[in-house]
Amino acid sequence: MTAVRKTMTSLIERLPTIRGRYSEQADLAKTTWFRAGGPAEVLFRPADVEDLADFLAGKPSDVPVTVIGVGSNLLIRDGGVPGVVIRLGRGFTDVTVQGTQLRAGAGALDMNVALTAQQAGLAGLEFLSGIPGTIGGALRMNAGAYGGELKDVLVEAEAIDTLGHRRRLELADMDFSYRHAGVPEGWIFTGALLQAEKGDAAAIAARMADIRTSREETQPVRARTGGSTFKNPDDHKAWQLIDAAGCRGLMVGAAQVSEKHCNFLINTGDATATDIEALGEEVRRRVFEHAGITLQWEIRRIGVPATTGPTLVQGDRA
Repeated sequence: MTAVRKTMTSLIERLPTIRGRYSEQADLAKTTWFRAGGPAEVLFRPADVEDLADFLAGKPSDVPVTVIGVGSNLLIRDGGVPGVVIRLGRGFTDVTVQGTQLRAGAGALDMNVALTAQQAGLAGLEFLSGIPGTIGGALRMNAGAYGGELKDVLVEAEAIDTLGHRRRLELADMDFSYRHAGVPEGWIFTGALLQAEKGDAAAIAARMADIRTSREETQPVRARTGGSTFKNPDDHKAWQLIDAAGCRGLMVGAAQVSEKHCNFLINTGDATATDIEALGEEVRRRVFEHAGITLQWEIRRIGVPATTGPTLVQGDRA
């Protein structure tokens, strides 16, 4: 009797032809600052805006798409991310000066945008040097730090919708609020035009140096972390609520609430994404129990959970 082999079509075989690159079962852990998490079913690195638009126009409608940047404010669950994960690299990182404005690709590092402005003697974008991410991520969450937010400097943004149509968005179209943009989730930002003002390059550099010093003194910048974990509730500081609830130094497995700044979770070694997320949920539970306030995640969490649970909570400081 002859056995019949059943074959399954892989996702990559269903995707349109592109000029960029596809990778199956791509390790995403090494792309995130936490250094934890599962793989992408398919990772797509588009060559440029046109390549990205063609992909979105041609992909099957049932294939989910997730966009990531440099992974600085991101937690990828241990079960990985189904569908296609898009990472914008070359072709999306240019930063150019246009008078007192800067045009930046969505893949440009916030720090590089701030440095380009400083070198051109343009002020008002120094706060970006304190945000460890990309312009695309800053657009999606109205990123802010050190007295500035993206909404304060944005002139217009460029995006591609789910059908591959290119869109131009003015500031009002972004529907910005605290750490949030009201643009449809499926739209992918490709660039932004930012407004600066003439200034003294030396004074701008000094301001950026002050920001760097402040970050190094108050945040665990050399640890495996995902940046600010929770949004500040109205009239409260998240870190103060976490500290008051006795969570400073709290651990789940190798995931820990930072001793230096307790609105940061850190991977002290081999923490899983499951451990990190469980620690965050334990912090939320204790803050609500102590203060009656529900903290909202600022870190973006994507993917599916692992089949195994987290390690038990350690280091109870309550």
